[in-house]
Amino acid sequence: MRFNSVVLLSILLSAIATTLTAADPVCVVTSESLPGAQQPQVAVDSTGHIFVAFGANEDIYVCKSVDCGKTYASPIKVGHVTKLALGMRRGPRIVANEKSVVVTAISHESGNLMAWRSEDGGETWSGPVDVNDQPKVAREGLHGMAMGPDGLIFCTWLDLRNDRTQIYGARSQDGGKTWSKNLRVYESPSGTVCECCHPSVAISDDGTIYVMWRNALDGDRDMYLAKSEDSGQTFGLADKLGVGSWKLNACPMDGGDLAIAADGSPITVWRRNQQIFTSVAGGLEPERLLGPGEQPSAAATSDGYYLVWINRRGGDLLLSTPKTIDTTQLSENAFDPMITASRSGNGPVVVAWESGKKPETMIMASVVAN
Repeated sequence: MRFNSVVLLSILLSAIATTLTAADPVCVVTSESLPGAQQPQVAVDSTGHIFVAFGANEDIYVCKSVDCGKTYASPIKVGHVTKLALGMRRGPRIVANEKSVVVTAISHESGNLMAWRSEDGGETWSGPVDVNDQPKVAREGLHGMAMGPDGLIFCTWLDLRNDRTQIYGARSQDGGKTWSKNLRVYESPSGTVCECCHPSVAISDDGTIYVMWRNALDGDRDMYLAKSEDSGQTFGLADKLGVGSWKLNACPMDGGDLAIAADGSPITVWRRNQQIFTSVAGGLEPERLLGPGEQPSAAATSDGYYLVWINRRGGDLLLSTPKTIDTTQLSENAFDPMITASRSGNGPVVVAWESGKKPETMIMASVVAN
C-alpha cells in the first residue's frame, strides 16, 4: 500500500504533536487507598524510573513507575515520623540515581532532619540517619535536597540553632549514608531570612551547588542565590534575583525553585507579589514575567527548561515548555506542584501535585516530555 505525501505529512505532524503534548494526568494514590496523602516530590533515575515521595499523616511513602508514568506501583512505606512536617512545601524530599534512592523528612517533634536510603530501587529502606548535627534546629520543617555527580547530595534547610532563621546545609558524598558537619550557607544582616519559605538547591555536573531562598531585608521579601564551587564546603556571597522588590510584613510561604541548564547555569523561578518570574544564569540575564500565580517549580533538559505553577492554591496547574510559546493547563484543583527530570537526560520530565480537599487529597502526576 502506497502513502501519498499528504498522508505522510499528516502522520508526521500527528507524531510531533504527540511528543509535544503532556500525557493525561495519572492518579498515583487515591484518597481511598491512602487517606491523607499530600506534598508529593519526584525523582527520575538514569534508567527513566520515576519515584514519587509523599507524606500521609505521620508516615512517608514512595510510589514507583517503570513504564514512563503510565502506571504506578502500590505505595511502599519508607518510615514513620512523629509529627511529620507536612503542608505548604513541607514534606519529604527525594533524589535518585542508578545506585540509590534517598528520602529526607523533618519531625516537628524532634526538630530533626532525617534521611532514609534504598539500594534496591525503593523496595526496602534503611535509616533514618540525622542530617543536622545539633538537635531540634530544623523544627520549622522546610528544606530542599539535590543530587549531583558521583553520589554527591546536598541538603539545605531553615535552621534555628541561633534562635534566628538562617540557611544551613550538609553534604553527603556516599549517596546518603553519612552526612557532613553542618555549614551555614547564609546569615541575613537583618538577623533572619524569611521564616516560612522553603529553600531550594540544585547541583551542576561539575559539582557546583546552588542554594536559593527568600530573604528578609529592609522590609523586602526577595529571592537570593548563593553557590559553592567546592562541593558544599564553603559558599560565596549571595546575589538578589530580579529587578523588583516585594515589600511584605509577612511570610508568603512560597520559596520558588531552581534547576541546572545544559550549559551548567542555574535557572530560577519565583513569586514576587502575585506574579511568577524566571531568570537564567542566576539572575545575570533579565527576569521574565510568566504571569500571575504561586508555588512555581523548574526542571531542565538538553532541550531547555520546563516550568510549572498554579494560578492560585486549588486552581489551575500551568506548564511552560521550551517548545511552546503559550502556557498549557495541565489540571484543575492543584496544590503544590513539583517538576523534575533525570540528571542523565534519560527518561521523562514529570510533574506531580496534590489534588482535592483534605482529608480527601490524592496524588496526581503527568509526564510532560519523554
